[in-house]
Amino acid sequence: MDTQAHILVVDDDREIRDLLARFLARHGLRVTTARDGAEMMRLLDERRVDLVVLDLMLPGEDGLSLTRRLREARSSLPIVMLTAMGEDTDRIVGLEMGADDYVPKPFNPRELLARIKAVLRRVQSAADGPALPHGARLRFQGWSLDLATRDLTSPDGIMVALSAGEFSLLQVFVEHPRRVLSRDQLLDFARGRTAVPFDRSIDIQVSRLRRRLGDDAKDPQLIKTVRGGGYLFTAEVEKA
Repeated sequence: MDTQAHILVVDDDREIRDLLARFLARHGLRVTTARDGAEMMRLLDERRVDLVVLDLMLPGEDGLSLTRRLREARSSLPIVMLTAMGEDTDRIVGLEMGADDYVPKPFNPRELLARIKAVLRRVQSAADGPALPHGARLRFQGWSLDLATRDLTSPDGIMVALSAGEFSLLQVFVEHPRRVLSRDQLLDFARGRTAVPFDRSIDIQVSRLRRRLGDDAKDPQLIKTVRGGGYLFTAEVEKA
């Protein structure tokens, strides 16, 4: 991983911004801070950023709205959310909107650093190329997934934008078709970490991926839920 990865920390609490800037810089990351969404958007226009640490409770436009804006702009910029302890609804909505991970407040800076590094590794791994041959394009049920460019094309030829988390999860499924994968396995393959108690992030990512693939949430046929087991990607996958 690039030791000079650029992290943008967005939080209205100056003490938190300064603390994270110092801590992350000590661990080899380049850090810029912003106090609100307007400053965040300006900085994103001015410079390259590798990952955003985004507080959900911001003055003016909140973190949920900002996450939505970034994803609607087809941006795959990784986002790690900071959420208030116990705010499960906001956390779930944030993941559904496209955030890649979350850390509840109050948090241990070392845990946040570990989450940041895990997301950056996942993005770097996708950029370097998957275990399958570099540039491989896979097909399943009329869909086409280019593992080098991370482009997903529908059977109608329409390009479907995927967040970093959605791409990583779909890559795991197409590399392990017709095999039941537990939530722990999916977290390990896609995120490089094991599940924590009541961690619903994989379920939310699966729900989002189903919507991207037009898989009926009430009766999914492509990504089936296996009771007590996890998930099963049912399609036959072939190289284009």
